[in-house]
Amino acid sequence: MNSVFKALNDETRRAILSLLKDQDLSAGEIAAAFNISKPSISHHLDILKRANLVSSEKKGQYVFYSLNTTVMEDVMQWMISLKTTK
Repeated sequence: MNSVFKALNDETRRAILSLLKDQDLSAGEIAAAFNISKPSISHHLDILKRANLVSSEKKGQYVFYSLNTTVMEDVMQWMISLKTTK
């Protein structure tokens, strides 16, 4: 769970997750939405993948990323359990 919070701690990574909530995108499409280098975007995507917040699939010469909502649901359930625990 620490890797999830580390991943969510960065504004760029949160913005990437927001982009992916509507559709799967290639790394190039994600990079085009930001004014930072492609290697920086790749680093952010790697952190998101290690936290299992996104998954990737190679299609031809492109890698497409998609949001993994299961992990977010687990985090939300954990946070709700903290509130309801006495």
